[in-house]
Amino acid sequence: MKKMRVAIIGQGRSGRNIHGKFFKSDNNDFCEVVCIVESDNERRIKAAAEFGCDTLSDYRELFDRKDIDVVVNASYSQMHYEITKNLLSHGFNVLSEKPFGRSYYECMDLIHTAKKNGTVVAAFHQSLYSPAFLNVKKIIASGKLGDVIQINLKYSGFARRWDWQTLQSCCAGGVYNTGPHPVGQALDLLSWDKDARVAFSSLRTVLTSGDSDDYGKIILTAPGKPAVDIEIISADAFSGDYVFKIFGTKGTLISTNQEYTLKYIDDFSAYPERPVIRKSLSDDSGNPVYCSEKLNFTEEHEKIVGSSFDVAVKDFYKMLYNSVMLGEELDIKAEYAAQVIGIIEACHAQNPLPVKFD
Repeated sequence: MKKMRVAIIGQGRSGRNIHGKFFKSDNNDFCEVVCIVESDNERRIKAAAEFGCDTLSDYRELFDRKDIDVVVNASYSQMHYEITKNLLSHGFNVLSEKPFGRSYYECMDLIHTAKKNGTVVAAFHQSLYSPAFLNVKKIIASGKLGDVIQINLKYSGFARRWDWQTLQSCCAGGVYNTGPHPVGQALDLLSWDKDARVAFSSLRTVLTSGDSDDYGKIILTAPGKPAVDIEIISADAFSGDYVFKIFGTKGTLISTNQEYTLKYIDDFSAYPERPVIRKSLSDDSGNPVYCSEKLNFTEEHEKIVGSSFDVAVKDFYKMLYNSVMLGEELDIKAEYAAQVIGIIEACHAQNPLPVKFD
C-alpha cells in the first residue's frame, strides 16, 4: 500500500497529541508524516526529533512542495478557515480540525473552493466513528428500542478553563470546541435532515476565565424525527452517568464511552393494548389503586472497546486515505461539518454573549 504523505500544521494538543500520536502509533501503517509546521521554535525542535521529518515555521512555505498528499490543519480555531482556504487554493487536500469554520458561509466557501480546485476538504469529525456511537446506531437499527422518541447527549463535566479556548475572539468556548462532537452525532442520528433546527438553546459563561460559553443547552428538532437534547456544561459534577441516552417505545439505552446498558421489552405482543377505563381503579377489596402493571424487561450490559482517540482516529484516516489516494467519496462529507457549524452558529445568534477580550 502506498503511504499517504501528511503535513501537520500545529503541534498543540490536537496536532501533536491526537493526530501526531496516531501517526506514530502501531495502528498506523498507511500514513507518513513528511513535514511539521509550527511557529514555536521549541515545539518545532521537538517535532523534528519525534517525527524525523522536515519542519517549517510558516504554512505558506508548503506551497512549492510536491510531496504532500494531505495537510492536517490543526492551527488555532480562528485560523482554520483562512489557512484551509489558502491551502485549497494552492491545490492541497486539507483535513481541518474542528470547528470547520466560524459560520456556515465559511464552511460552504471552503467546500466550493475545494470543488473549484479539484481538491479534497474534510473536517475531523472522528467521533462519528467512535465505538460507543456506532454501538448506539447499531442498537437503534436493531429495533430493540422500538420507535425512538428522544435522544440525549451529554458532554459535560466540572472544570474551569483559562486558556485561549475560552475566548470568543478565538472562535472558542464549549459549543465551538466540544460541541461539534455531540452536535455532529445528533445530526447523524437525525439522518442529516436538512430541516433540523434549533428549537431551543441557552449559552452562558459560568466558570471560565474568558468571555465565551462554558454552559450550553441545545434542543434540536426535525420533522417526524425524535427530539434531541444536548448538554455541554462545565458545571456538572455528576456527569459520568451517561453520554448517550436513547428513549424508545420498547425500552431505553444508556451508554458512556466505556460501557452500555440496554433495558427493553423483547416481546410487546405479550402486553396487548389496554382499553381505557374512565372510572377510578380499585383492587379486589374495592380500595383505590394507581394505574400500573408489571412489565418484564430484558437487560443487556456490555463493555465498549476503543474510543474517539484511537479506533475512531484510525477509521477516520482510512476513510480519508480512500478519498485522497483512491478517489472514493468521503463517508463523512464536508457538507455535514458545515451543517454542524450552522447549528452552532444559530445557538450563538440566539444567545449573544458580551465580548470582554479582543
